[in-house]
Amino acid sequence: MSTRRLEAFSDGVIAIIITIMVLEFNVPHGHTFAALRPLWPIFISYILSFILVANYWNNHHHLFQVATKVNGRILWANAHLLFWLSLTPVATTWMGENASHSAPVALYGVLQLACGFAFLILSRELIFHHGSESAIAHALGAGKKELISVGIYSLSIPLAFVDSRLAFICFFAVAGMWIIPDRRIERHIDLGVHHE
Repeated sequence: MSTRRLEAFSDGVIAIIITIMVLEFNVPHGHTFAALRPLWPIFISYILSFILVANYWNNHHHLFQVATKVNGRILWANAHLLFWLSLTPVATTWMGENASHSAPVALYGVLQLACGFAFLILSRELIFHHGSESAIAHALGAGKKELISVGIYSLSIPLAFVDSRLAFICFFAVAGMWIIPDRRIERHIDLGVHHE
């Protein structure tokens, strides 16, 4: 089966996730800039989550530029990724309202770890379905970037109990790694390898 319905559904879910996140902002009480001060931790958490979710959308789009077909296992792997991503608004708000506390930041790390694993599973399923000599297999290789991300997220969880700022550094480090579209896939697209 083709990838179009999967891509359209995924785009819709990710758009809803981002919309819910921005709706979590409360109108500030007061008419001066000082009234915005209590919102800063929530705003920083929103920026972080927006970047991370946008990264997943961006790289998901790139994956399916070189994927040409899907099966039931890929559909479930994609749904698995969307499930974890759908929890982002709740985790973002809880962390934003309690950014200096360990438990909310650690839970955010657990969620990002689950998202990272889910994206890794989806990419491996696509490689398995398309074959080891396919364009997507050559583009993704051994998945080092995905494994590094999972490793950093794993580290963020215990670091949250040492100092929540260290966990934030981990989150922003992974966000920075993925903010530029995946060059592994773009190289294949630039070479005209869109389909098997």
